[in-house]
This record gives sequence, structure tokens and C-alpha cells, in this order.
Amino acid sequence: MAAGRGADGHAARNGRAPEASAARREVVTVGGRRVTLTHLEKVMYPETGTTKADILGYYAAVADALIRHAQDRPATRKRWVHGVGTADEPGQVFFQKNLGDGTPAWVERREVAHKAHSTVYPLVNDLATLTWLAQIGTLEVHVPQWRFDAAGAPASPDRLVLDLDPGEGVGLAECAEVARWARALLLDMGLDTMPVTSGSKGIHLYAALDGSHSSEQVSQVAHELARALEADHPGEVLSAMTRSLRPGKVFVDWSQNSANKTTIAPYSLRGLMRPFVAAPRTWRELEAPGLEQLDYRQVLKRLERGRDPLAVVADAIDEKAPRARSAGAGSSTGQTEDRLHTYRSKRDAGRTPEPVPDAAPTGGPGVGGAAFVIQEHHARALHFDLRLEHDGVLASWALPKGVPTDPTHNHLAVHTEDHPLEYLEFSGDIPAGEYGAGSMTIWDSGTYSVEKWRDDEVIVTLHGRPDGGLAGAEREYALIRTGGADSRNWLIHLMKPKPGSAAGAVSAPAEVAAPATVAARTAYSPMLARSGSPADLSPDSGWAYEMKWDGIRMLAYLDGGPDGAVRFLTRNGNDVTASFPELVDDLRNALGQHSAVLDGEVVALDRRNRPDFSRLQTRLGLTDERDVRRARQGAPVHYFVFDLLEHDGVAAVDQPYSVRRRALEEHVTATGTVQVPPAFDGAAADALATSARLGLEGVIAKQNGSSYQSGRRTDRWVKIKHVKAQEVVIGGWRPGNGHRGSTLGSLLVGIPAERAAGETGPAPLRYAGRIGTGFRDRDLTALRRRLDELARTDSPFDDVPAADAADAVWVEPVLVGEAEFSEWTPSGRLRHPSWRGLRPDKAPADVVREEQSRHGADG
Repeated sequence: MAAGRGADGHAARNGRAPEASAARREVVTVGGRRVTLTHLEKVMYPETGTTKADILGYYAAVADALIRHAQDRPATRKRWVHGVGTADEPGQVFFQKNLGDGTPAWVERREVAHKAHSTVYPLVNDLATLTWLAQIGTLEVHVPQWRFDAAGAPASPDRLVLDLDPGEGVGLAECAEVARWARALLLDMGLDTMPVTSGSKGIHLYAALDGSHSSEQVSQVAHELARALEADHPGEVLSAMTRSLRPGKVFVDWSQNSANKTTIAPYSLRGLMRPFVAAPRTWRELEAPGLEQLDYRQVLKRLERGRDPLAVVADAIDEKAPRARSAGAGSSTGQTEDRLHTYRSKRDAGRTPEPVPDAAPTGGPGVGGAAFVIQEHHARALHFDLRLEHDGVLASWALPKGVPTDPTHNHLAVHTEDHPLEYLEFSGDIPAGEYGAGSMTIWDSGTYSVEKWRDDEVIVTLHGRPDGGLAGAEREYALIRTGGADSRNWLIHLMKPKPGSAAGAVSAPAEVAAPATVAARTAYSPMLARSGSPADLSPDSGWAYEMKWDGIRMLAYLDGGPDGAVRFLTRNGNDVTASFPELVDDLRNALGQHSAVLDGEVVALDRRNRPDFSRLQTRLGLTDERDVRRARQGAPVHYFVFDLLEHDGVAAVDQPYSVRRRALEEHVTATGTVQVPPAFDGAAADALATSARLGLEGVIAKQNGSSYQSGRRTDRWVKIKHVKAQEVVIGGWRPGNGHRGSTLGSLLVGIPAERAAGETGPAPLRYAGRIGTGFRDRDLTALRRRLDELARTDSPFDDVPAADAADAVWVEPVLVGEAEFSEWTPSGRLRHPSWRGLRPDKAPADVVREEQSRHGADG
């Protein structure tokens, strides 16, 4: 690139940019094309002083490599005309797909036809186009995984991409570990990958394909791969798109392979506070400590020293799926309709808090989940919005008169644009002047089962939250279009309940002796289960199975009467009733004014009605009414009751489990926040499969003939988990770096050693390793504050390695927490531990090593 003298740009390719001059315009010739450059002195990245001239020089220098990875792919651009700004005043970004009227005629372009519109994209196939894009403020270039074929039609994808996105509390090192696991799985499939640090937070993995599969097929394979990674490493990997589940894990975004999705092009800059780059890396680099994102200067130096690391993928693509493929190669697999086009066209991502993703994932019959949400929308007029997950998006209807509650009165339902799946969890205030301005809250959410889904009729049964607007009741609704094919007007009809027989109360068998009467104030301790596996369940003993709920164990004590006292006590006897006021009245109603002692679990549910232990953490330890009231909004809780220890002053602990279970179902009525989850008979494998399908921790197997042994751990209750979890005692912490510099980098944890007979005093603390992942930022701040109050001068461990102790800060070993991990190492350390949260219901003396064998420590 040289100023107006016919030069072909070779000097700029070597990293030299046009020098800024007093003139505000400079005409250069690049590859035979004349490009007018302006405002070369403009600072585009204030934090580093990087100017527009620097950016033009960078893109000229990396053009050969960038163009090879972006060539013949439709380019979506993100432009910062006035720079990225500062953290306090971010610059305005323009998201562009269609080419504007001022585009030079020589810019190569292709049109992609959708059902309702067409989009004309530029192709970044030469240095002149890349220079023009940088001139108009383009910092980021995004492209899909498919190219146009020789006839100009969208071809099948020629590469597979996985986006490893770290959740809160997880960093680049964890992404690198997941990348290595993914590489191993892909190698088994005959695909080798190369990593690209994204320039933002995570890592992208690229693998070459032969172009013989559709985008939908590749997406499905990528989705299965993400699920396999999650199954192998449940504590570290997440395959679901639910944002609330991401803290402490690496999300494997498989949807990058949709025909409608794009990924930032390798060697593209990022529009962040610093000029970071989506930089191809080597696998050796990912093994190195201190892995970081690279800025444009570092990338330039790397290219000067050697070859593009990602060239091996481009070479494989050229070998497997050459561009000369016939026009028909992708005729059935090209662009599908972008079902979120209308949604995005009505919203400015920079002004609304609503999720505005680039595109919807590729859908199809039978693809996707079955979640629903009903949102209460205080816009110009109050209405409700019903959204049903279908084919990768949320089919949506506005209900001006609300959700019908009477089968004899139908309500209007106005069909609106499809919404992204992220809207399942959206609540907030849409600013004035924006589409749909007003306050939106979630009225109910959950899953649905479908009876019929046609273009003009949809019949579904909604399964909402116990505390939602449907009050936990299953409601069947029919949505019926009332006009022609283009009509937006539907009606929504509440179906009458199907006839069914009510189950009668079950009485205790006649041969069982009546229990003895005891005082209603008897103090109990929870009976404990030991860890095990299905192999530990003797076939000659009858077993029942309950789901294992990820919460805090609580005993509930109720006095009789409408205003009788209610107390919730943790395992270590702490009264936490004030922290969970919403449970009190519902528990009284569930017992019908009778006195009782119950055993159960207090659980916080996420938007999918799955237990969320991290959400429950926000409720623990709160006693101030205002704090509790605020916390209830974000983390409502339920009490899942699974045992009846006493009823109207009559003890049941000596009765067999099967008898107590019948009595529990007879005397406790599910009411609002109080539920009696079902117990299952049959095979352990079936119960575990149900637990896995529901996204739960595992199951508790209980012998039908087992009595309730207060405070004891026996072989007659066995907990079987899908993932391994271990309670630990915190004995120290190590300082953190970067954004963790003011909190902590990792915890040093241990497990009390077993005491020999006759020994007294605290048990020695055996070192179990360091935990550095799984933390949310607010957890780190609160944890550091507590640890600072417990500082001591010497180590509480009896065997901590010198390397781990080098910069450690020791604390009194009084705090108990819980971690997920993959396995025990031969030296007794936790492998790949991830923090789950504090356990204020446990004391250090309660902590024992969890084992999976029958003869190990009893957990």
C-alpha cells in the first residue's frame, strides 16, 4: 500500500502503514484499487493509544493469513467508527451484514436469499477489500463455517468449530484443558484440530471437513460432542445454553456450526478496550503456564518468525473440500431461513438489555428442547407473553387478556416474532423509546409436552414451577389460528382436565405394631447415607429410590394449629427459620394444622426447575428481613420432604421406611413451596437414568425395611451420584492474579484424618489439594472477607507440599465447603476439583472422605 504511485501494497504487507500527515485524506493504491484513507491519526483504542494507521498496518501485514481463512465466506462486520472508547464511555458499535450504498464497485460480494429478505455480503478475498473495511472503522470480521461454491451458491460447511467460553470464575487455563479433552475426542473421529485464542475470553477449535455433510448435521455432531465432554467432565464442562448454569464451567458452544451463525475470523481484531486478536496458537502453547490472549503487536511478531499455525487446517480444507466443487454440492444444505431476523431488526443490542444473538441455531423437526416461559409485560398496556421452545427458537404469542383460567372463556393470542432461546431467562426493564419498552418479569416457566403442533394449531401441556403463576398445576392449552395463513390472530383455550382416578390414602400394614408415643419435642439428627454404586445394592434386599436433591438438609419441627411454631434446623442444629420465611405458612398448610417432625432438603430451583446450589448460597446466613426479601426475588426456595419422623407426638423412626413413606404421603399435602417428591421402585439403573434426564445429582437408595437411625450413617441408605463430590475443610488460600488480585487465586483444602481408638482432640488435617475453579466473583469477595478473619501463622495441614505452601496464607480450619472432582489421585489429592460453595450446615468433624467402594471410608 503506497500513496497514489501505483504501488501494489507490498510494503504495507510487511507491516508499514501510511504515515499520518497534516492532510486528512490520502489516496493509496492497493492491488490496483484506489482507496481513500482518512483520519489516520485517530485513536481507536484509547487505553493503548492504537491509531487507525496502526490498524491499517496490522491488517495489511496479516492479510495473507486472514484472507485464507475468510475467503469466499460472507463477512459480517462490527464497526467502531469513533473507536472503542473507554470502560466509562464505550464507543458506539455498528453491526452490519448488508453492504451499504457507498461500497466501492470492485468489492466482491454475494447475495444470500432468505424467505422474507435477501442480504448482500462482502467477501474478504483481497487486501483492497480488507483495507477499505478497516478505513470505515471495521475492527471485527465474522464469517460462517461454509463458503460459496464455484457457482456462487452456499456450499456445505468445510470446517467444524467449537467455541470454548469460560463462565464466571473460570479462565483461559480451564478452556485450554477442555480444548485438550475435545481434541482427544475429535481425534477418535478422525479429525485433528488447531486452537485459536479468541481475543476475548475463550478458545476456538478448528477442524477441517470434507464438505459432505449439511450444517445441520455438523451442528448435531458438534452438539453430541459437547454432551460427551459434559458427561465425561460434568464439573468442568457445560453443553446447555442456559446462562445461569455457566458459572464455574466452560461452555462448549456447538451452535457455531449452524448455517446462520458466524465466528470471528482468525487474525481479526477485537473491539475491546485493548487491541486483542483472534490468534491461532499451537498445542504446545496451550500447555504453557501463564497462557494469555495476544494483542496485535504480539501477533505481528509471531508471523514474522514463522508460519501461520492454522494453515494446516486451511491446507486440509483445500485438500478435502476444494472450492471448485459443483454448484449442486450444497444446494440442499446452504443458508436456511434466519428466524431471528425480524426479532433483531426491531432491537438495538446497544440500547436494550434483551438478548440479541447474531442468529438462531439451525432447527428442524425433533431438534431442541421443550421449555416454556410466560412473562408479565408492563408495556404500554399490561399483557402476558407465552413462549414455547421449538426448532431452536421461541415461538411467541402475546396474550392481551392474560392466561385463561376458565375453559369456557377463550382469550386472544397475537402471534409475534420468534425470540431467541436466551429469552427463557430474561427479565428486566426495556428502556423507553425501544421496542416493547417497559418492565418484564417471569410469571412462570418450566417444560411442556406437546400433543399437536401444526401451522394453524398447537396443543401443549405446561408443567410450571410450584411457585409460578400456574401454581405448579399441569395446564393443557390449545392455540388456534383464527384467520388465513398470514393472520397473526390466534385464540388460546384452556382445555378441561382429563378424567382420572384419585389415589386413595395408603394405610400401614396390619402386621406392623403401632409406634410408641413420645414427646413432640424430641430432638433428632438426620440419618446419613454412605456413598456407593448400584453394585453395592444387594439384590435380595428391597430398595426404593429417591432423587438426590442439590440443597441443604433440614429437619422441620411443627407445632399443631394454624399459628403453631415452625422451626427449620440444619444438620448441625442451627435454627435457620428466619432465612426461609416463605416456607413457614406452606408447611403449616401442608400438615393441616397437625404437629410433626419432617426430614427434607431446602432447594433453590433455576428457570428450568433444576436445583441450583450456587443460587441457594445467596440465601444462607441471612436474617435481616430486608436482606431476605431481596434474596427471595432471585432465589426462591422449596422444601422437598422425604421422611416423616413424628406425627402428632407419635414417633415413626422405628417403623420401616416403606411404612414411613406411606404415612408421609398420607399426612403431608404438597402445597406451594412444600413438595413431596416421588419415590421409585424397580432397578437402580432406571432411577439413575431418570435422575440424569432431569439433570439431578443422582439418587438415594433406601432399603424398604430400614428404620430411621437418627444421626447415624448406615449401609441401608446409599447415595449414588453421577459426579463425585467431596466436603472439604479450608486450611489456607493462595493469592490471585489479574481480576482475582484483590480476592484469592485458590483454596488449600483438607480432610480430617481418621482417629485411632482412644485418641482425643482435633484430628490432623490431611491435605487434599488446591481448588482454583468454580468461583463466582461475588463468592470470592465474601470468602476472602471471612478468611481474613481466620488468619493464623502456621499450617493446619500435616502434609502440604512445599510448592503449594510457598505463598500460602493459613487460616483456622473451621470453614467447610464442597467441591466436585473427577477422581482421587494415588497421593490422596482431588483431581480437577471445582468449588461448589460453603456448607454452613456442616462442621469440620462431619467431613469424611467420600469413597465409591463398599469397604472404603463411609463418606
